Amino acid sequence: MNLFFTIILLTLSTVAQQNKDGYIFFLHNRFLETHSLDEEHPQYGRVEYREIISKLENSGFTVISEQRKGNVNAREYAQQVVSQIDSLMQVGIAPKNITVVGTSKGGYIAQYVSTLANNPDLNFVFIGSFQESDIQNIPEINYCGNILTIYEESDPFGVSAVARREASTCDIQHFQEIKLQTGMGHGFLFKPLKKWIEPTLMWASGNYNLR
Repeated sequence: MNLFFTIILLTLSTVAQQNKDGYIFFLHNRFLETHSLDEEHPQYGRVEYREIISKLENSGFTVISEQRKGNVNAREYAQQVVSQIDSLMQVGIAPKNITVVGTSKGGYIAQYVSTLANNPDLNFVFIGSFQESDIQNIPEINYCGNILTIYEESDPFGVSAVARREASTCDIQHFQEIKLQTGMGHGFLFKPLKKWIEPTLMWASGNYNLR
């Protein structure tokens, strides 16, 4: 367990006493694993990580996040997140008040969290993180929880994940998809766009109708 997760584990009990609105685990895209927060992607510009975190926090959620380093293994990292979720639940946080949000590679990590946690009451938002070939290439992923997927029509990862839902064995109580048309390609998830931030916050609040 790395230092970040150790610190979070030590402070969970105190935080649980203070928070009212719920918890969001935010998992960023692959680019930030090997670049600094201020470096720009040659096509999409800077990942506005700090701005995204601020948007989530300003809505009243406790946000648990870090900048991952070194091209991490998605499944192994997901297991660390599952351990933190277990710790939250051990101090009395209901799974319906915990949401895992992931963009791009972070979305794949979130899908592994969904698989490994195997808890139908947890909330998940997978953003720009599904291709039709995933069913064959990553057959071990099994959606479980309340699932919202958000994808962009001009993005190579911009396809419906209904096939994954249908292939999953967990009883999924709530499943929604949002298709965006920003024309920004994969770069849409580099920025805290209202079009994906707002439905993410609604989902985390238990508003599964997104109204």
